[in-house]
Amino acid sequence: MAMNKHQLPAEVNRKRLLRISSTTNPHFGKNPENRSAPELLENGCIILDKPSGPTSHQVVAWVKEILTKEKAGHGGTLDPAVTGILPTALGDATRALQVLLLTGKEYVGVMKLHGSVSTKKLKEVCNTFIGEIHQIPPVRSAVKRVKRKRTIYYLDILEKKGTEVLFCVGCEAGTYIRTLCVDIGKKLGCNAHLSELRRTKVGKITENVAVTLQEVKDAYQFWKEDGEIKEISKIIKPMEFLLQNIPALIVRDSAVDALCHGANLAIPGVIEVDTDLNKGDTAAVFTQKGEGVALVTMALSTEEILERDTGICGDLERVLMNKGTYPSFWKKS
Repeated sequence: MAMNKHQLPAEVNRKRLLRISSTTNPHFGKNPENRSAPELLENGCIILDKPSGPTSHQVVAWVKEILTKEKAGHGGTLDPAVTGILPTALGDATRALQVLLLTGKEYVGVMKLHGSVSTKKLKEVCNTFIGEIHQIPPVRSAVKRVKRKRTIYYLDILEKKGTEVLFCVGCEAGTYIRTLCVDIGKKLGCNAHLSELRRTKVGKITENVAVTLQEVKDAYQFWKEDGEIKEISKIIKPMEFLLQNIPALIVRDSAVDALCHGANLAIPGVIEVDTDLNKGDTAAVFTQKGEGVALVTMALSTEEILERDTGICGDLERVLMNKGTYPSFWKKS
């Protein structure tokens, strides 16, 4: 499965293949797009446009205060001065945040060079950082300062004006862009530092769906005062919006509750499967109505699932749906 030059892992195009035909019972479950405001508040996500200044933790605390929610979390810390996309999950949707570690992230920033360097040399040096790199987290970080591997998917110089460089970088989650700029400066021989940064993409999630804290507050107030769901449903997206970033399998109704009770995914329960799935990949399991059921670690490839009739194809990693949403067919069998 080849990736384009300017593509994050989540943006790889896959096809959905039909393994067997099946129908879904309309009396159980619900299309995520048809969830009510209370349901979205219990199992939804908000793609926030984080402002410069507060910590990511503080921004989430404000969201909890605005929506009067006890449980919320974010998918990937941004430093106080950094702006941009901060996926925030509400209630049970926090179960799905871990998928964002697999998606890749994009940033646009300004790097300040400490000396004069030609554009040609700058681009040549930046190109050497594309691929697998080693980083030591900065002194002021929340993790242990040991060397670790990270992948840079692309690194483009958008504009250079004097010693200021506007760049765009696509990278693996957990990459320190501040450290990347320092390392580039060292290799250039003039030193450099990061002066501005904005996160512009998290997997398939882009800036055009990001909303401000004020928009969140206004939409919530409209709903509380007038019962207006139109605005709040624009602001709060179903939990499944986060799951679009990883490959998927669709299962029949009879397989759903067994997964919710901790069973591994068996081949007979699979109706559809995405292409290019390999053993060890993390995938999302959906109902035929599009509801997220669970995350699984693939035990078989796409081809093996299509070729076989029995066996386990996915080891349960995380349950996303509450027990009892669908009938317990598995108990009868």
